[in-house]
Amino acid sequence: MRGLLSRRDALLQTVGLAAAGMLPAVPVPGSASPSLKPARSAGIDRALQASVGAREIPGVVAMAANERSVLYEGAFGFRNIATESRMSTDTIFRIASMVKLLTSVAALQLVEQGKLRLDEPAAVVDPMLASVPVLAGFDAKGSPQLHPAQKPITLRNLLSHTSGFSYLLWDPKVVRYLNVARGNPALPRMPLMFEPGARWAYGGSLDRVGRMVEIASGQPLDRYFRDHITGPLEMNDTAFSLDEKQLAREASLHVRDANRKLLPQPAKKPTGRKAFSGGAGIYSTAPDYMTLLQALLNGGSLRGTRILRPQSVALLSANQIGNLEAGILKTTNPALSNDVDFFPGTHLRWSLGHMINLDPVPDGRTAGSLTWAGLFNTYYWIDPTMRVAGVIMMQILPFADRQALKAYRQFEHGICHGLRQA
Repeated sequence: MRGLLSRRDALLQTVGLAAAGMLPAVPVPGSASPSLKPARSAGIDRALQASVGAREIPGVVAMAANERSVLYEGAFGFRNIATESRMSTDTIFRIASMVKLLTSVAALQLVEQGKLRLDEPAAVVDPMLASVPVLAGFDAKGSPQLHPAQKPITLRNLLSHTSGFSYLLWDPKVVRYLNVARGNPALPRMPLMFEPGARWAYGGSLDRVGRMVEIASGQPLDRYFRDHITGPLEMNDTAFSLDEKQLAREASLHVRDANRKLLPQPAKKPTGRKAFSGGAGIYSTAPDYMTLLQALLNGGSLRGTRILRPQSVALLSANQIGNLEAGILKTTNPALSNDVDFFPGTHLRWSLGHMINLDPVPDGRTAGSLTWAGLFNTYYWIDPTMRVAGVIMMQILPFADRQALKAYRQFEHGICHGLRQA
């Protein structure tokens, strides 16, 4: 396990970057970003280690960084509690919906090139989005009542989760509809739950964006990511499929039983993937994902590699849904997800890539910070005001697991408190 980088290590890192032409060789006095003091780093270490020691979580990797350097890095516990294989900072995790940010970046790259447009009908690119009906409700016999949408779905709708697509896991209307549709091939596979732009609902919108990226670029999504995002940023452990060496570093999924005990699950057998989702199904490590967050924190570039223009990064940071409320999810399947309300009492919105907290979080991030997560309890945030990004990864079901969220909050509070006192 490793905590705060020492002053010597940080100096050597800065000198090395300067030698490569990535940073000025001599920092300008007063321009350095604040760092954590060793005592604050040790406090985070103790909190995360205590969560592992109390068997609240099996293992965890956590990182925080500004746009230039790592401020904190720690790995605690086990990849698998049965085999007691130790967690390490290069452990590979299934990050599920955290792929959505990569898909948003890809879409905005193509917007920059004029190959996609935010506000034209998405069906111009993908005809499958041309005639998706809206579910108005159910009649007295329980039959779905569908009608044509009054407005076309746009890429902006899809990126901001105002398209009308909603997830089975957090929408009882979807559950009811699919129960009927499975026995009736005449019904569409998935209608919209509301008119485009009328509401916010977390759902499969980014799967459709992923397909639009493939059509507009002429590349499969995995190849597009590799050529335009993960490859240029040297995110070498971020992929839809793992090789044998990477599989040896993969963390096992742990599921809580009825007594809240953690049970490790058998590893998934690797399969040859030919289809890729813009909304789920990717692997990554904390250092890899932090590289992406640092690039966004730095206006779209890192170490001489630009993935987005600053104007596009601003779209990823700005509220795109007006006064619509976002971010609160009620589960339809407690085995997969708890109810989700990460910031009770806080006004939440959505950009083209993240959830936004309009209010400051007590003892944590400032107003206007950006965040999202993956089903297996992986989380990130970017605080543009404090100039810090954080990522914490575990492998637990259900989502929004109370003990995982406790570790997440302790980590965030430790980082934010340490920076405020630096």
